Amino acid sequence: MSDLQPSNTASPAPVPADDDNRYKAVQAKLGALAAALDGAGSELETLVRSIKGNAQFAEDVAADIANAGLDPTHVDLASNVGVALGGAGQQVHKLQRTAQETADLAYSARTTHSKLYAGLDELRSNRREKTPKPGFFNR
Repeated sequence: MSDLQPSNTASPAPVPADDDNRYKAVQAKLGALAAALDGAGSELETLVRSIKGNAQFAEDVAADIANAGLDPTHVDLASNVGVALGGAGQQVHKLQRTAQETADLAYSARTTHSKLYAGLDELRSNRREKTPKPGFFNR
């Protein structure tokens, strides 16, 4: 039985894809994306440990079958399962590292976005007068 459970959300996407590009919306989207990637990284780490344990168990079963003097075909099959699980574990570990790197980049993008646009958002948010929308002067 696996400890991993599917999420119960309606959509697997951590952040809705829409055209809301306001400063606070972009900050929220980047934060949600980074948090979702952190969560995925933790779940993938758990999966890697589980796969490695199963791979070792399959190798142990292959050794037990060989020691019991049973059909060598079964030894080969159990050993192949262990090797395949070991390879799958390596690939899941690569995916986990990629998820963590992407989460780090999302946090970095959020920080950079904040440095670039927080002042402008505060200025525009506190004005009583309407201000031009982005791109107004690009005619």
